[in-house]
Amino acid sequence: MLTPFKLTHLGGEHCVTGSCHLVQAGGQNFLVDCGMVQGEDRGLSMENWPVSPGQIHCVLLTHAHIDHIGRLPELVRKGFRGEILATHPTKALLIPMLRDALSFSDWGEEETSATVRRIEAISWGFEYGEPFALKNGLRFTFHRAGHILGSASVLLESESPRSSILFSGDLGVKNTPILPDPDPAPACDLLVMESTYGNRLHESRSDRVERLGQALVRAFSDGGKVFIPAFALGRVQELLYELNRLRTDDVLKEKFPQLAKLQRIPVMVDTPLGLELTKIASSLSAYWDREAKAQLRRGDHPLNFDRLYAVTNSKDHRRLLESKGPMVILAGSGMCTGGRILDHLKEGIEDPRNDIVFVGYQAHGTPGRYIQEYAGKPGGYVELDGERRSIRAKIHVLGGYSAHADQKELVEWVESMPEKPKAIKLVHGEAGAREVLGDVLRSRGYEVV
Repeated sequence: MLTPFKLTHLGGEHCVTGSCHLVQAGGQNFLVDCGMVQGEDRGLSMENWPVSPGQIHCVLLTHAHIDHIGRLPELVRKGFRGEILATHPTKALLIPMLRDALSFSDWGEEETSATVRRIEAISWGFEYGEPFALKNGLRFTFHRAGHILGSASVLLESESPRSSILFSGDLGVKNTPILPDPDPAPACDLLVMESTYGNRLHESRSDRVERLGQALVRAFSDGGKVFIPAFALGRVQELLYELNRLRTDDVLKEKFPQLAKLQRIPVMVDTPLGLELTKIASSLSAYWDREAKAQLRRGDHPLNFDRLYAVTNSKDHRRLLESKGPMVILAGSGMCTGGRILDHLKEGIEDPRNDIVFVGYQAHGTPGRYIQEYAGKPGGYVELDGERRSIRAKIHVLGGYSAHADQKELVEWVESMPEKPKAIKLVHGEAGAREVLGDVLRSRGYEVV
């Protein structure tokens, strides 16, 4: 296949986090994502990239999660002077996400502020489905990916020779609260596709809401606290939506009469970033799905309800640590690698009255993964901030809350293409997930490299 595109994976090729892909074409160097690694994943030092940050012309972002944008400040620090291109919602979410990430770094306030201002000045927002011309006969188009607000697949096309490469980005689950479903995949020559859950199937949306209801019924039976580690972007908003449904949906209220008292149980959002992003998400209602828009028009705000409380400052956070249950506490980070959830777990993980509800992927080497693996085992423990804590709280894993498409949905997305791509490269998955998904795709006649 004659193609003008040269593709080099700088991160995320053989693991889930650290997305970063170099595309060279038409005398230009593009990055698709520039993400930070998490857990035991490893990224390539910028000093070892085939081109220097100063030689990169632009960065195309698939979405605003830190494992896709977290190295942008480092990129700017090391000489990047190009532009950052994203959807309008991703542009709105970009700066709060980066500012929060830098607050945990060793960067000084002056350098942090200057870098954030620089990134804001060179970032541009674009609409979905509208091709935009680049130099030398190249163009790009964003397509809805359904992962979080603003998430996109990125199609890069060349006029001469005619060729195309499609980056799936992180693909979402259909019928996810607030988010429109992923767009059908456009035709392309090379598809670079994520495979996070390439070897798994999720529960349906109705199943996961019911499982959340069941977990809360069990949790509140002994008056303990329910800790939900949640990513500030996407997962917090999704959980608020479904906690609201458990309070207001007639069918769910009839199914879980025990949750009538949920109306009186406080839900505490103990993540300043999550609160800021929820406000931004509320302002982006034009990008919500039809169901959420209709709910808003009826006067039932999907992200706000009675007994929902914002924990904004450290004083209120410390007071919350000492408060008695029952209550639901949403706090970051989603993999328990930092943030206020660590304080809650250090205080509460050894109390058998408490419950921990995991609603997202836990990467290898993260405290969240260790808690899942060692819960229920004799002497099971986890190290939190270097301190050993026995795991006595009850653990629930609700896989249906993943923001990633499962194997079935990934395959269906590929099959939505008008014609088969000439080749598929699987990235962003552990080895087992990539291998299983690759075998499934090959069995259906696709060329997986």
